[in-house]
Amino acid sequence: MAQETEKINAEVIAVYPDKIKIVVDSLEDFRIAGEALQVGSYLKISDNENAILMAIIENFSIIVNEAGKRDYAIEALPLGMIRGGKFIRGGDSLAIPPKKVEPATEEEIKKIYDQYIDPKEKFTFASLSSNPNIRISVNGNKFFNKHVAIVGSTGSGKSHTLSTIIQKAIAEKNGSFSINNSHIIVFDIHSEYKSAFPTANFIDIKNLVLPYWLLNSEELEEFFLDTEANDHNQKFIFKEAIVADRKKHFKGVETNKNKIHYDSPLYFDINYVLEYAKEKNTEVIGTGEEYVSGAKKGQEKTTQGSLYGKLTNFVNRLENKINDNRLDFLLGQKSKDITFEETLNQLVGYQTDKQSNVTVIDLSGVPFEVLSITVSLISRMVFEYGYFYKRLRNAKDPNEKINNDIPILLVYEEAHKYVPNSDLVKYRSSKKSIERIAKEGRKYGVTLLLASQRPSEISETIFSQCNNFIAMRLTNPVDQGYVKKLLPDTLGTLVDKMPSLKQGEALLVGESIILPSIVQIDRCANEPSSNDIPYWELWKEEWKNMNIEEIKNEWYS
Repeated sequence: MAQETEKINAEVIAVYPDKIKIVVDSLEDFRIAGEALQVGSYLKISDNENAILMAIIENFSIIVNEAGKRDYAIEALPLGMIRGGKFIRGGDSLAIPPKKVEPATEEEIKKIYDQYIDPKEKFTFASLSSNPNIRISVNGNKFFNKHVAIVGSTGSGKSHTLSTIIQKAIAEKNGSFSINNSHIIVFDIHSEYKSAFPTANFIDIKNLVLPYWLLNSEELEEFFLDTEANDHNQKFIFKEAIVADRKKHFKGVETNKNKIHYDSPLYFDINYVLEYAKEKNTEVIGTGEEYVSGAKKGQEKTTQGSLYGKLTNFVNRLENKINDNRLDFLLGQKSKDITFEETLNQLVGYQTDKQSNVTVIDLSGVPFEVLSITVSLISRMVFEYGYFYKRLRNAKDPNEKINNDIPILLVYEEAHKYVPNSDLVKYRSSKKSIERIAKEGRKYGVTLLLASQRPSEISETIFSQCNNFIAMRLTNPVDQGYVKKLLPDTLGTLVDKMPSLKQGEALLVGESIILPSIVQIDRCANEPSSNDIPYWELWKEEWKNMNIEEIKNEWYS
């Protein structure tokens, strides 16, 4: 071993706060000292005070001197110091001149990642990309109680990564019980995740029931009114009818009836609102005077009401929505009958017949024009659950430190579809609900996991609140630039690797991991359904017959 050490001929020629330059005589001799060398490999640089600087190789280049001899120049990003066997972030305290440069051993690299996390807080779902023997753990508390973003182009492994993380989270147990206390709601926009979570509470357009009467005033107006027209008459009549009908159906203490308002989460009948609007649109009012001659002699004179004919568009719009079968999950009889408790149980996996850690809400069948409203209502209900649960526990014990023992993770797959960087009215509800969770949710035990192939199209308010990033291969320059802007500027060229990452590889960075790392995500146990249709293979097969009648029945159902 002594002979091998003597062969090492590497010299540090420059030390900067964010870069170290090293010249090596022979890469072969340098490699003998430890692990294989490549971009992303780890180096250790010793000084005369027994401190070791750990660095990661960013690039190689060849230097040819005047005599024609080739040397190899390595540029490395300093990660931190090992002092007294402990790794500390930051590399600005290396004594000059450094004494020795060597490739880091597997054990030394493991020491960086292992020692900083308390074993009971460890959550592991990946290995170091340059060495699969080195498992990379994150701090599970800092990972899940801060918001997470997974970004990556189609085919980068984003859906598999999301599935791996959730599968591992629901499998971890601090005891011998059958089901742990994890609660995860997945908004599945492309019908991918039923196969990944076979025991999940699965909700799709066929069994989804959401009560329209739980929509708040903004959501109600976005859904039922022509907000572009800014018609005050519509708004006034709509509000008046809803408040009146909420009071009519209220069964509580009579004195509380006066406290009922437009946003009260109480039942009202949408058909009553329609009839009220029709009545106002055709209202004829007596003047108190009588006709003194002619065919109507003796009859009271009448005049058109102030809203006569002015609500026609509103009435037609309301009628169309109530009669639209596609909106039955939101406006049908079941939506009128379902209680607040049943709605919340359905969403957070507390059904009486089946408890489940994961609720998959398949949004693929939800009409696009109500997608934002649907996501908004569910998100807001979960946020308000967290708020009121914390308030309830606080009232019982003001000194309690952990005042939500049932925290929830909301997973927004293809988040750019319903929280885009856009001010269009149709996205207003979902943006407002999710932005509120991004800014305040952590206090109430509600956090987000955003997954998107187009991060540049996500609301920056939401995306910038994420504390942990899993950045997979991104090929679009606009998306790359957007993600780089939100990541720490100490990453050096690590962030430049995003376009060339292999499938399943990711840059893992954030508060939950000691230092940014290129990792290989573990394969998930049950895979999500792939959206990739094998065109070329299918086209080469024999002509297939199609049952148009069956398709029509499904279309019309």
